[in-house]
Amino acid sequence: MTQHFVEIRHAQKSYGTLEVLKDISLDVERGQIVAIIGPSGSGKSTLLRAINDLDPLTGGEVWLDGVQVNKTLPHRQYEKHINEMRQQIGMVFQHFNLFPHLTVRENVTMAPKLLKKISDKEANALAEEQLDHVGMLERIDYYPAQLSGGQKQRVAIARALAMKPKLMLFDEATSALDPELVEEVNLVMKQLAQEHMTMIIVTHEMDFAASVCDRVIFMDKGVVVEEGPPEQVFKTPTQERTRNFLRKHLEGAK
Repeated sequence: MTQHFVEIRHAQKSYGTLEVLKDISLDVERGQIVAIIGPSGSGKSTLLRAINDLDPLTGGEVWLDGVQVNKTLPHRQYEKHINEMRQQIGMVFQHFNLFPHLTVRENVTMAPKLLKKISDKEANALAEEQLDHVGMLERIDYYPAQLSGGQKQRVAIARALAMKPKLMLFDEATSALDPELVEEVNLVMKQLAQEHMTMIIVTHEMDFAASVCDRVIFMDKGVVVEEGPPEQVFKTPTQERTRNFLRKHLEGAK
């Protein structure tokens, strides 16, 4: 069987009697940019968080580059395994999750120093490289409170990139931002796409998904309703549920 870079097999997630993910299977290839769209409560963020086992599945498997992420292991072995896997998976949340008492430099260098045991000098060089990458090098010694929302999110992206991940996950990375700040974050994500970073992006921005992503997955009520290239999903969707969602979304955007 062909090995895909990311493989999700029969993913199922329940909270008590509420089934949030219902037997989802999908693959992502190395260097691919995949958008997940759908109404609130459709399971998009739950699926994304299951990829690095932040929200463990009730059933099913997640594989990254040939290694199963959500292995069943004795506690101590599991902790070592999942920490190693999470170092390969960068995640950027809707809210920036920066440490307010640390400078931008300290926020970016913390994980590489703690987890990869690199020196202060190496960590600083890495922070400068990644902050330059996202256009935030001149703010390296600022505190989060001195930054705009868009700047905080760019620092959060730099922090994730500093771990040199194989895969980047974005969970509604721009939805908490004022409209005029959205584009500066989208530009960073577009740049990562041009560099062939493998990305899975939960988004409500259809224009961004259409212009940047290789594939679009439409989820509703815990299932994948439709998936395909952006031009097919957005222009000629095959499923009535997809058409209804896009119609409502486009009307709401007017």
